[in-house]
Amino acid sequence: MVRFAYSMLFTVLQPFIVLRMLLRSRRAPAYRQRLGERFGFFDAPDDTRPCIWIHAVSLGETLAAGPLVERILKEHPDHRVIVTTTTPTGSAQVKRLFGERVFHVYAPWDTPGAVKRFLKRARPRLLILMETELWPNLLYYAQRSGCQVLLANARLSARSAAGYARVERLTREMLAALDWVGVQNATDGERFLQLGLDPRRLRVTGSVKFDVAVDDATRCSIGELSQQWALGERFVIIFASTHEGEDEVALSVYTAFRQQHKNALLLLAPRHPERFQSVYELCTRNSFEVARRSQTDPVDGSTDLLLLDSLGELSALFGVADLAVIGGSFIDRGGHNPLEAAAWGIPVLCGPSMFNFEDITVRLSTAGALQRCADEHELLRQFELLASDAREKRRRGAAALEVLENNRGALDALCDGLTELLGRHP
Repeated sequence: MVRFAYSMLFTVLQPFIVLRMLLRSRRAPAYRQRLGERFGFFDAPDDTRPCIWIHAVSLGETLAAGPLVERILKEHPDHRVIVTTTTPTGSAQVKRLFGERVFHVYAPWDTPGAVKRFLKRARPRLLILMETELWPNLLYYAQRSGCQVLLANARLSARSAAGYARVERLTREMLAALDWVGVQNATDGERFLQLGLDPRRLRVTGSVKFDVAVDDATRCSIGELSQQWALGERFVIIFASTHEGEDEVALSVYTAFRQQHKNALLLLAPRHPERFQSVYELCTRNSFEVARRSQTDPVDGSTDLLLLDSLGELSALFGVADLAVIGGSFIDRGGHNPLEAAAWGIPVLCGPSMFNFEDITVRLSTAGALQRCADEHELLRQFELLASDAREKRRRGAAALEVLENNRGALDALCDGLTELLGRHP
């Protein structure tokens, strides 16, 4: 009855959800494209192999799922792979990472009709959900169809756990549909158990995000780019994945920093494509000489700021920076993944709000690789410290790499779980 009430409410709200997407599409046209897929209408590939379905939501989850998808493609070539997302940025990243090696489609909205249509077309044998993407109808009908469900890289903040606890019956039904749950740490695992997860299905795997690695080809291309932009004598700061309200913070601190460090260069990367133009206009209003990555504008000694208004390049462009600042942390957003920067062996700075990556943040800060900054004044002080103390900058970068090395292994554990579930299927 609780799921029925939820389904009715979702169905009633659906016209408003569509309207919201159409409004968003005025700034990001991709939101109004392929709407039929969200209702479960799509042409499935003509492939009779059993299907593994990976749901990766948006850009961050898609990047985290990348190594897992690559392992599946390599180790289970007798299966076809479907990767779903819910956002255009996630969709673009899937196509960029995997091309035609996987089939991509938007995930269905969580109504009984849309989910059943999707399952009928996709016929998945195994569903892998990245992080904590729990949807009542998706899990209910996946289980009824005989599809096994693996929750990978799961995290559950105290705030989210309290929300799930308020709908206890619905939460217990969803957790009962999970066959294998890999959590990032023991605290997350305990929260799942308190909500009703069967302890026999729980594994503490760590975070697959620690298994991030920079390949030689990427290092080579980034080295060439650094030479092309003549960055050898410049102090490069990358402010990554900013949200509304944070670009002003970045520009304010950078302006103050450049009073003593004329050779500085800021790389500013807004999180959402629909904000690219407004952030560009903000930068020009503040009298910065701005190059736009999407336009392949040249970067030279006269460039004050490079706006990263392209998709899929951020994780590689950390490689040209002397330090990284993580966006989403100077507002109450919970931050973004700091490990993509840490993988390049550079110091990482963030604001006070990192609850989405609390365990990772604690591990990095305990090792001395990451510094939380309470406000703009502390952020400026860290800029000045790292620009003037090369030894400290190297020490923090080395500590970041050590944290990554010491926490690898989640990917192997998830692949073991995946193989276990596939082995159960008749």
